[in-house]
Amino acid sequence: MRADLNRTHLVPPTGIRNLGILAHVDAGKTTVTERILYLAGAVHRRGEVHEGTTVTDFDPLERDRGITIFAAAVSCLWDGHRINLIDTPGHVDFSDEVERSLRVLDGAVAVFDAVAGVEPQSESVWRQADRYGVPRIAFVNKMDRAGADLDTAVESIRERLRVTPLVVQLPIGREDGFTGVVDLLRMRSLVWDAGRDTVTEGPVPEALGDEARRRRRLLEETVAELHPAALEEFCARPEISTPTLTAALRDLTLRGEAVVVLCGSAYRNRGVEPLLDAVVAYLPAPSDVPPVRAAWDGPEQERPADPAAPFAALVFKVQAAPTGRLTYLRVYSGTIRRGDVVLDAGARRTERIGRILRVQADRHTETDRATAGDIVAVAGVKAARAGATLCAPGAPLVLEPPVTASPVVSVAVEPRGSGDADRIATALARMADEDPSLSVRTDPETGQTVLSGMGELHLEVAVEKLRRTHGLDVAVGRPRVAYRETVVRGVSGLLYRHVKQDGGAGQFAHVVLDVEPLEHDAGFVFRSTVTGGRVPREYVGAVEAGCRDALAEGPLGGHPVTGLRVTLTDGATHPKDSSEMAFRTAGRLALREALRAGVMALLEPLAEVTVTVPDDAVGGVLGDLAARRGRVTGSAARAGTRAGTVVVTATVPLAELFGYATRLRGRTQGRGAFTSRPAGYAQVTGPETGLTR
Repeated sequence: MRADLNRTHLVPPTGIRNLGILAHVDAGKTTVTERILYLAGAVHRRGEVHEGTTVTDFDPLERDRGITIFAAAVSCLWDGHRINLIDTPGHVDFSDEVERSLRVLDGAVAVFDAVAGVEPQSESVWRQADRYGVPRIAFVNKMDRAGADLDTAVESIRERLRVTPLVVQLPIGREDGFTGVVDLLRMRSLVWDAGRDTVTEGPVPEALGDEARRRRRLLEETVAELHPAALEEFCARPEISTPTLTAALRDLTLRGEAVVVLCGSAYRNRGVEPLLDAVVAYLPAPSDVPPVRAAWDGPEQERPADPAAPFAALVFKVQAAPTGRLTYLRVYSGTIRRGDVVLDAGARRTERIGRILRVQADRHTETDRATAGDIVAVAGVKAARAGATLCAPGAPLVLEPPVTASPVVSVAVEPRGSGDADRIATALARMADEDPSLSVRTDPETGQTVLSGMGELHLEVAVEKLRRTHGLDVAVGRPRVAYRETVVRGVSGLLYRHVKQDGGAGQFAHVVLDVEPLEHDAGFVFRSTVTGGRVPREYVGAVEAGCRDALAEGPLGGHPVTGLRVTLTDGATHPKDSSEMAFRTAGRLALREALRAGVMALLEPLAEVTVTVPDDAVGGVLGDLAARRGRVTGSAARAGTRAGTVVVTATVPLAELFGYATRLRGRTQGRGAFTSRPAGYAQVTGPETGLTR
C-alpha cells in the first residue's frame, strides 16, 4: 500500500524521522532509497541505478559511474510521519559527506549485502555513527542473490560491529526463491508476488512454523537479558507479549544497546514496507533525542526540539544550484520563516532567509516556514559554510560542527589555455565551499595550484567537475600523498630571544621551550610551567599561537608537524617592547629552531586494504602486496557458494596503491577486487627512513 503524499500539512516533531541510509558501496543504499520514495508515493516510477534514472543519484557524474558521490536529501510521508532521508555515499573517498550527514541525523538504516555481510566501509560508517550516538536498525539486502544467507550476515554484524543483533524476521525461500518474510513479532507471513507492488499478509507457512517459533523464543530470551521490563514479563508468563517486545526493541535501539535486523530485496521490491514500519516504530523522532548543547561566550546551554524555542540550526551542506546558492539546514529548535534575519554565530554576521525549500534531491518545493526537527534548504544565505550555526540574533549560540577529515592525496592543477588561471581559482574556491574535504593551496616553490582530497577517486571526480560543470580544460599532475612529520627525539631548555628595533616601538620576547615526542596521532599539546609572572598570561597564549604557526611546515620537507608536546618553562619581558605579536613571533621561530635541533621522522598515510581474489591467484597477490611494503594482517577462504575465493586484508602505504586496481585485474584475469579505507599514519620505512638531525 502506497502513501498519499498530496498532504502538505505541517508534521509535529514527534511525527518526523530524520534518517540516513548507510552502507558499503554496492550494498544497495540507493535502490533502498528509491523503493522507499516509490512506496511512499513521493515518485511515480521506480528509479534504477543501472538505468541512470534514480532520484537521489541525479548528478551526471553519479549516473556515469553508477555510484553515489554526493549526499542527497529527500522527503516523503509514511503512516502519517514525515521521513527526511539522506542517501549517503558508500565509497571511502566520500566519507566526509557521510560525516556531515550523520551530524544532523537522528537515526539511520544500515544496509548490508546478504552475501558479503559487513564489508570494510560498512564498518567505517558504523563507527562514524557510533561517534555521534546515532541509533540504527539494519536491513540485510539482496536476499535474492546466489549465496545469500541471513544468519551468516547477522553473525558478521555481531562479530565485526560488536553489537547485539535482534532479528525480527525469518526469510521465506532462499536465493532466487526468496518471496517474503515471516514477521516474528506478529507471527505472520508477508509475501510479495512477482511483478506486483503489493504485499500479501497471511499465516506462517506450515513448513516454517517450528523454526519461526524457535526464533521468536530466541528473540524473547535475548531481549529479556537486555531490558528490565521485558525480563519481568518473561519471568512471570514466561513469554513476552508483542506490545512489550515492540516497546523493548524501541528502547534498546534508542539507547544503542542492540540493533533490530530486517531483511529483503530492494531491487525486487520485497521487504521495504516492513522496513518503513520499523523506521517509524524504532528510530527516534527529534523529540526523543536529548536537547542539543551549545555555548556562546559563557556557560553551556540546551535547546530542545521545540518550535516555540529560540531558532537554532546547523548548516551541513552547501550547493551551487542553477538558481543560486542553496544552504542545507537541520533545524534543532525554534521556527524560521521566509524573510527572517538570522545570525551566523561563528562568523558573527547576519544573513537574510530568501526562500525555504523542501528538498527532493535536485527538485525543490517552497514552504513558508520550517520548525524544529525539519531538514530544509534555504536560499539567500550568502556566506555560511558547512558546519556553521544559524540562530536567532537575540539568542546566539554555536553548535558543534561535524569533523572534517584531513586530505591525504594531492594533485597539481593547471590551465591548458591562457587566461584561465582566474577562472580555475574561482571554480576551485566554489568547489571547496561545497565540499570541505577538498583543500586548495598554492605551492610556494612552484606556484602551482594544488588540489587535495580524500583519495584518487575523490580527486578524479573534482577534476571532472571542473571540466564538465565549469567548462575548464585543465592539466593534472600525478597524485601525491600528504606526508606529515613528527618528533622522534626532542630538545630541552631551548632558549630563543626575539629582539627587533627599527625605530619607534621595538619587539622583545624571551622564551625557553622543552619539546618532547608524543604518539603521532596525539596531535599537538602545549602547556606552560612558568611561575612568578615572568611571562604574563596573555603572552603565554601568544607563544602557543606562534608554536601552532610553526607546525604548518616541518624541517624535513615542509609537511605539517604532529605528535609533540611543547612546554614553555621560562621567559622574560621588556616593560615597553614586549607585546603579543613579539611573543607569537618568538614562539614560532623558537619551535622551528627546536625542530631543526631535534630528531624528526617522516610519516606517511596508510590504508587498510581488503582484497578478494581466486585462490589460484593468492600467491601473486601476496607477493605484490609485499613489494608495495604491505603488511598482511589476515587471510580467510570464503565458504558456501563463493568457495574458491580468498579474502586478504593488509595494511599498505597509500603511496603504493596508485594504479593498484589495474595491477590487480592483470594478476587475476579481471577476477580480483579490492576496497580500502584510511588506517592512520606510520613512520616511513625502507632505505630512506626520513630521520634527520
